[in-house]
Amino acid sequence: MNEKKLDFLLRHNRQIRVIGFDDAPFERHTSKPVAVAGVVCSLTRFEGMLWGHIQADGWDSTEQLAQMLLSSKFHAQLHLVLLDGISMGGLNLIELPNLAQQIQLPCVAVMRKFPKLSKMKAAISLLPEPEKRLQILAQAGEIQVQPPFYFQVCGLSAVLTARILQRLTDKGNVPEALRIAHLITSAVLNGESGKRA
Repeated sequence: MNEKKLDFLLRHNRQIRVIGFDDAPFERHTSKPVAVAGVVCSLTRFEGMLWGHIQADGWDSTEQLAQMLLSSKFHAQLHLVLLDGISMGGLNLIELPNLAQQIQLPCVAVMRKFPKLSKMKAAISLLPEPEKRLQILAQAGEIQVQPPFYFQVCGLSAVLTARILQRLTDKGNVPEALRIAHLITSAVLNGESGKRA
């Protein structure tokens, strides 16, 4: 999708502009919408923000994220989309290939550690239409292990993705756009940012 362009930007030390999406803490078994923050960064420098909502354990995360992006002033400037995992608002699973296709940008679901898939599948089995959710999970593709990063990607090679994630990360294994999005959602809902950023 943007492999050559991103490789060029990386090799020539140019700015790579990304948006990182994270969901806010929420009450389980609630009908209240779950807040989602999208933080725009040029490499590790904060440049802007989007704010939206999805349904807890619902089906609208892919469409809502696509709509937020496509209707924003930032879409034309972005090179890459980062997600804090493949699910938001509990088990409102993001259709990674569908999202990448709609917004015409590579999408990367970043995880802090290798997920416990058996636990996730057990939780999915308790929700409506578990087979459909499992299919969305499978469509996200193989979990890539490129230390210190764990991720699923659509629209880029795993090797180039890992190199880009290094440039987008100030320290540790969380790209800055995702780290800031997490701090913002925690602070807005709880009055202060959480311990884990």
